[in-house]
Amino acid sequence: MNNKIVFATNNTNKIREIKQIIGGKFQILTLEDVGCFEDIPENQNTLVGNALQKARYIYDKYKINSFADDTGLEVDCLNGMPGVYSARYAGEEQNSEKNIQKLLNELGDTSERTAKFRTIIALVLEDKDYFFEGVIEGTIAGEPKGENGFGYDPVFIPRGFDETFAEMPPEIKNKISHRLLVLEKLTGFLKNYNLSNSD
Repeated sequence: MNNKIVFATNNTNKIREIKQIIGGKFQILTLEDVGCFEDIPENQNTLVGNALQKARYIYDKYKINSFADDTGLEVDCLNGMPGVYSARYAGEEQNSEKNIQKLLNELGDTSERTAKFRTIIALVLEDKDYFFEGVIEGTIAGEPKGENGFGYDPVFIPRGFDETFAEMPPEIKNKISHRLLVLEKLTGFLKNYNLSNSD
């Protein structure tokens, strides 16, 4: 099996992070690499739906194996919100600072701040759909801390740590993150698929 695979995202932070995690195991192509410059639809009401919609769009149009992810921050006392709406929590402009501020305003001074990051990857491989999930538990900090990472990283403290994701060096975050967990499942599957379908 060709080890080239398209990661259907325009998020340069995600592309950089995934290339760091996967390393040289697979050649990750970007949307730009395959000449896709249009906005990919992402209007489903679940993480699974959004991830599949993006991966399917690329596979169906370009006939190249592809995968896409969707990640939600699920805060327990907010009934799982912002969840699938995480990127647009404070508006369509997808402004991380505004999203964080809205989240902190919603939480106020409550001590019930448990949350989880959930990432779903949808893989379209030779016209078949596969799904993988990675989850990491943690809590929401009282204020943003740290300069690394992106999205809600400045306010998410993973369980067992005292620092937010944004305070951690990338190599530490990448060893424990929800994205690592789901990518390990993806790469493990691809390795087995490759072996079982090789000549």
